[in-house]
Amino acid sequence: MEKNIIQVEDLSKSFDISSKEPGIKGTVKHFFKRETKSIEVIKNINFQIKKGEIVGFLGANGAGKTTILKMLCGLIYPSAGNLNVTGYLPYKRRHNFLKNITLIMGQKQQLIWDLPPIESFYLNAAIYDIEKYEAKRRIKKLSDMLEIDKELFIPVRKLSLGQRMKAELLASLIHKPNILFLDEPTLGLDINAQRNLRKFLQIYNKETDATICLTSHYMKDITSLCKRVICIHEGCITYDGKLNKLLKKISPLKDILIVCKTDKDAKELSNSGFTIKSRNQKEIIISIKKELIKPSLKEILNKFDIEDLYINEPPVDEIIGNILIKGKV
Repeated sequence: MEKNIIQVEDLSKSFDISSKEPGIKGTVKHFFKRETKSIEVIKNINFQIKKGEIVGFLGANGAGKTTILKMLCGLIYPSAGNLNVTGYLPYKRRHNFLKNITLIMGQKQQLIWDLPPIESFYLNAAIYDIEKYEAKRRIKKLSDMLEIDKELFIPVRKLSLGQRMKAELLASLIHKPNILFLDEPTLGLDINAQRNLRKFLQIYNKETDATICLTSHYMKDITSLCKRVICIHEGCITYDGKLNKLLKKISPLKDILIVCKTDKDAKELSNSGFTIKSRNQKEIIISIKKELIKPSLKEILNKFDIEDLYINEPPVDEIIGNILIKGKV
């Protein structure tokens, strides 16, 4: 049985928040007598992740996704519960643990702004005790995978957002981490840059068997990369399982628009026992369970004179959006 590389048991995190009244009076009062309250942002969550998995964390803004990633990589100390990543307690920040992980945040950067990315790469290599020949080899391989070459020698401030993101990835992967924590890695990128980044992550996961924990509000990132998702709502896990099962559970039906050749066929189809959502003369929209689509279409095509038909399904963004709003699966 494959061993869990990440083990989370009854994990919770609370933050003490202070509040003050507006104005000078409120500021003075706040200075001498500060009132604080504790807010629990993560509430007794449990999950396990196996080596090589790509897991997407879904949730609305403020649901707790980034807090979970920060606890997993040791930036935040948990308030309660047990946490084990590659055999280490993340918050102790052991040297061997840090060599096994990397954290990439779409809204943060580690590259030195006025220097070419190649300088930051060699600096990172030195920090991780990678000798120069091996560093050059790794940089060459990763730059080929990411399709960046001349950009490595241009100051970071002159690179486009997509080029900078590729360079950030290279800098974060030069030490060959076993686990990638990615927080909104495609934030602000155009469609082509997003697609290239996803393609790279798929190849990297396949070649290195690295585990990837990903948060993103771009549903294409999730659907392209993640077979498994963990849904977070107000600090609680509302779903943990396969993405396709989640989509089937939430949206078990498909709408089929059928255009009949005659009014007679349209009338007979309307009275044939199918669930009719709407009818506009010869155009009829019926709802069918996904597992019954094939036999149902066969029956319709055999019985009625059909001019055209279209199978429609709610966009993944819309389906997941409803989960994030309601918090229920």
